[in-house]
Amino acid sequence: MAAPLSDEAPLLVAEGLSRLYGARIGCTDVDLEVYPGEVLAVVGESGSGKSTLLSLLSTELAPTSGRVLYRMDNGLRDLSALSEAERRLLLRTQWGFVRQNAEQGLRMAVSAGGNVGERLMAVGWRNYGDIRAEATSWLDRVEIAADRIDDDPRAFSGGMRQRLQIARNLVTRPRLVFMDEPTGGLDVSVQARLLDLIRSLVSDLGAAVIIVTHDLAVARLLSHRIMVMRHGRVIEAGLTDQVLDDPQEPYTQLLVASVLAA
Repeated sequence: MAAPLSDEAPLLVAEGLSRLYGARIGCTDVDLEVYPGEVLAVVGESGSGKSTLLSLLSTELAPTSGRVLYRMDNGLRDLSALSEAERRLLLRTQWGFVRQNAEQGLRMAVSAGGNVGERLMAVGWRNYGDIRAEATSWLDRVEIAADRIDDDPRAFSGGMRQRLQIARNLVTRPRLVFMDEPTGGLDVSVQARLLDLIRSLVSDLGAAVIIVTHDLAVARLLSHRIMVMRHGRVIEAGLTDQVLDDPQEPYTQLLVASVLAA
């Protein structure tokens, strides 16, 4: 995917971000910038630190050192300085988080329409008819039939749950979306369909996305830039096609070679 052309200031900035668990490194000394409309993929094997990094960026974990800055109306704000109310408002309105296990990102006892409608209510929607109409429209966008709007997610397949989670997160048109292995655990045919959907919706909305994946094919399809992590450190970063077509680090070369040999 070609890099977006933007002279805007970064939307999210990490400076010297580290998380330690005693002597064990979750991630260490990570610097990054994410710009509006840009998709950044963070790749690496299990245990490389990529999920820890995502949790730090999304404020689910507090860093041992370093900081995360986010551009708000009054400029870049240190997320650690936000009140709990400000942080929760950010998570409900300007951010989305699509999780690998859709059950963690949905309210399983609430209807499909209710899952989508809750996000709309968080940004001020109050008219029931309008909320239901918008939820129906978004279910259609993620290929869920309108007559399933009152079904709860427990009646849905894994792929449908993931599509519902995407609708729930994107309905408020967030500025920034975190994705943690969004196609993991799904059948190959379902993965391909879901990836096409994600790419289309992200492009339409112009949202910035940080996606964690172990799958280099997912990174190539969706991202403008890529960061490769190993043992909690970023070992290589750059434009996605450049890094994957001409990897410089032996570990990255091994990852690319393993895909080609598969």
